Amino acid sequence: MDLNQYLEVFIDESKEHLQTCNEQLLELEKNPTNLSIVNEIFRSAHTLKGMSATMGYEDLANLTHKMENVLDAIRNEKLLVTPELLDVVFMATEDLEEMVESIASGGDGKRDVQIVMEKLHLLETGEMPITTSEAAPTMELEQRPVSSMSYDEFERTVIIQSKEQGFSCYEVTVTLRQDCMLKAARVFMVFEILEKSGEVIKSSPSVELLEDEKFDASFTVTIVSKESRDDLVSKIGKVSEVEEIHVTLLNLEETVVPTKVEQKQETLKKEENGSVKEQEVTAAKTSSSKTIRVNIERLDILMNLFEELVIDRGRLEQISKELNHAELHETVERMSRISGDLQNIILTMRMVPVETVFNRFPRMVRQLARDLNKKIHLEITGAETELDRTVIDEIGDPLVHLIRNAIDHGIEMPAARRASGKDEEGTVELKAYHSGNHVFIEIQDDGNGISRDRVLAKAISKGIVTPEIASTMSDRQVFELIMASGFSTAETISDISGRGVGLDVVRSTIESLGGSITIDSIEGKGSTFSIQLPLTLSIISVMLVEVEEEKYAIPLSSIIETAIVKRSDILNAHNQQVIDFRGKVVPLVFLNSVFEVPNSGELDEFFSVVIVRKGDKMAALVVDSFIGQQEVVLKSLGNYLSSAFAISGATILGDGQVALIVDCNALIK
Repeated sequence: MDLNQYLEVFIDESKEHLQTCNEQLLELEKNPTNLSIVNEIFRSAHTLKGMSATMGYEDLANLTHKMENVLDAIRNEKLLVTPELLDVVFMATEDLEEMVESIASGGDGKRDVQIVMEKLHLLETGEMPITTSEAAPTMELEQRPVSSMSYDEFERTVIIQSKEQGFSCYEVTVTLRQDCMLKAARVFMVFEILEKSGEVIKSSPSVELLEDEKFDASFTVTIVSKESRDDLVSKIGKVSEVEEIHVTLLNLEETVVPTKVEQKQETLKKEENGSVKEQEVTAAKTSSSKTIRVNIERLDILMNLFEELVIDRGRLEQISKELNHAELHETVERMSRISGDLQNIILTMRMVPVETVFNRFPRMVRQLARDLNKKIHLEITGAETELDRTVIDEIGDPLVHLIRNAIDHGIEMPAARRASGKDEEGTVELKAYHSGNHVFIEIQDDGNGISRDRVLAKAISKGIVTPEIASTMSDRQVFELIMASGFSTAETISDISGRGVGLDVVRSTIESLGGSITIDSIEGKGSTFSIQLPLTLSIISVMLVEVEEEKYAIPLSSIIETAIVKRSDILNAHNQQVIDFRGKVVPLVFLNSVFEVPNSGELDEFFSVVIVRKGDKMAALVVDSFIGQQEVVLKSLGNYLSSAFAISGATILGDGQVALIVDCNALIK
């Protein structure tokens, strides 16, 4: 069987399961006694193991199997969840991620994982000093005969209530012949019989281990049924290669359970119930959302075809207006409505929440904090903000670098933070939000900030700026010097990051996406790295305006409103012409000056202005007249014109003219 056709699905699903493992491991660290979280991780690991083995990636399957054994020991309460234990499991998931990445990039998925395999083995065998005080009695219990299987409060309740309704509870121990060739198949047949006879409550070993044939010859199943003991023995006896069947009637009311365990089980019951409810909700959600995976290239082709359709639609609308034909007008209107709906669907298909990138950071921050002995709290806001898939694929590495940088050089050691009157736990905030036709991602830390004097001293010593120029530079201009190639103010450059080392690469990556990065910092208070990214949506809503003989398109997402301003209402402040807009001072930007449009020399008493915004900042773009709202196809200007100031692209209008699309964010300082 050719498995290559399933490779893409395997990679996607493996990444999803590993992401679930990471998220749930972080959750487990906060709630180490919640076994439902362990079960969730176990399920993902188990699926990953099965998929890897099927696809022939044995190394991946073996490592997952080792990790699974440790998780199994946790849920059987042989191991306590400790930060040290989680470190090892996180190491394993990290290696698994690397192996999946290797496969995704065409490799064989092999990796030297001997160290982590040994650590997992030591955990599994209890040779690492993390075993629980309750581990010994638990193991002792497991070695006892069948009737001593332990039940949590939830299972006990089910068994007791079943008995009240006339059911009997049995513990069925089945021993297979030593020469049995297909143990899993026999187990399946026994389970099939038992499930037809009643309700299976529990099995020992677990169902997963039974399916994988990870048991000697015997297994025990607890079942509630209305059938007699002899009937069960008789039915199971029909399965071949079964050597012995032992059925005992279970009477839980006679079982003495220590109070301490009862309290613990009570907690577990609540968690189980919560988990069951959550699983029900998840199941309901899963059943209501059916999705398929589509190759991104197909979406690109669909988008290109639709762009052509939008240009033709604009042309048709223009012709319809010129001809003033009622039926043609009606048909074009209808076509416009349908294509508008179609457009929304196509655009949303390419959009992906930025959380697909953000999800990797909690684990990374946890590990860095432990490596550096720092206390760090990561806050993520706006993870639901959507970005085009192509941007999502590229933005991950720059963000990793900036966060590592903020933790390594931004956040101080706990003692230093206490000495400066700060909370010893530093905060790194990762924020994403839409503004105009862009998405902003901010990495903010409350660390030590950047020293303007040190940056300038270093820049002058390296000859990047002269002392004369340095004295005229704003703070932001000075901070941006750290993104110059090879520039670093770090006393020692660690293997984690150096302030300035690699930031030039970060900037060039962001700029290659059509974005930009700015730095704000207050020494002693912290720093903010703000990344501005284009949505890169090909079709946008714009307001067409006229400046002299030229037409420009201003993205509607940037516009607050339009207004007419009287010449006498224009004021001067700091050598800048401004207007009073609803109590706020808003600077005027004359587009004919910015784009050097030939001036006809006529002076009007009234100005048409478009109020645009960038975050909290606003500007009033002065134009000659408004044409109207339209949806246009954004076409790139290409590499040759990519540096054109305040122009993000061009579009072809219905009458065949070309209009430049204004980048409002570049015009607002």
